[in-house]
Amino acid sequence: MSKGFCENCNKLVEYKIQEINDCYEIRGKKYNYKEVKGYCKNCNEEVSDSKITDENLNRIDNAYRTEENIIKIREIDEILKKYKIGKKPLAKLLGWGEVTLIRYLNGDIPTRPYSDELYKLLNDSNYMEELLEKNKNSITDKAYNNVKNAIKKLNEITFKTDLESEIELIAEYIILIGKEITPLALQKVLYYAQGFYKAFFGEFLFDDDCEAWVHGPVYTKIYDKYKIFKSGNIQISIDYDVSDIIDDEKKKLLDVIIKCFGYYNGKALEKMSHYETPWMNARNGLRVNENSNNVIEKDDIEEYFYRVKEKYDMLNILEIKKYSDNQFNRVIGI
Repeated sequence: MSKGFCENCNKLVEYKIQEINDCYEIRGKKYNYKEVKGYCKNCNEEVSDSKITDENLNRIDNAYRTEENIIKIREIDEILKKYKIGKKPLAKLLGWGEVTLIRYLNGDIPTRPYSDELYKLLNDSNYMEELLEKNKNSITDKAYNNVKNAIKKLNEITFKTDLESEIELIAEYIILIGKEITPLALQKVLYYAQGFYKAFFGEFLFDDDCEAWVHGPVYTKIYDKYKIFKSGNIQISIDYDVSDIIDDEKKKLLDVIIKCFGYYNGKALEKMSHYETPWMNARNGLRVNENSNNVIEKDDIEEYFYRVKEKYDMLNILEIKKYSDNQFNRVIGI
């Protein structure tokens, strides 16, 4: 449990988290963001904690970069991992000073031209290949070969997965990492991943809607693909590494969701989802065993998981376990 200093109690105390809509002014322009505040569980006065301060600074930074379309730190880091290149070699390929990327990764905000150049590298491996061939003499042979091989692998993966949607790739990752996942459990893990990713990162993992079936939230595309396995564990074999395709931020969240929910069986997860308002709202007015393809509204998912995050004082994704444990203990005896 997080602790902070309460001036009213004059000691370190446990606190609860609340998010409020706020704005921050930079050079005369206001940027909206959700501010985190901590309140003492004893007296309800606001507490101070460096973790809250750091989180709010990070949120302000992300709000500014999003509004101004400036590349984020995690996206720069993604470029380095995507092309298997170091900070200094990449700066040399770009014709920048060696410490430029180091400064950006430490929090300095790039100018728009520099940001645009990085976005081109992030989104277009062909542009990276052009830059590599044009400036290959500025880096070592080892660095050149690493990038060349990374681009080749990216192109192979793109070719092999051009028919795979985002939700299908994420489902494959869950199946492979979870190891013992039934079709019923997969549906619920996808649902929890969708909700918590939205709560923590402000966007959904994938565009697909889920439907409020008798046995809980269901993504029909995934149901059709894996229904052949019925109640058994899903077995798949693919000729590419799906972990190379999904970005690191998503993988970190998925790894936590798999650990928090993936070890429960499908029936337990089904029961847990039945006591959550998104599924209940979509089933309103239906009999218990009445078939339905009513869509669980994304707004309901967003609202519910934001409230869960706030209720359980979650400052990071590792704290999702507080909810999964509590929800399981709550419904298992019902």
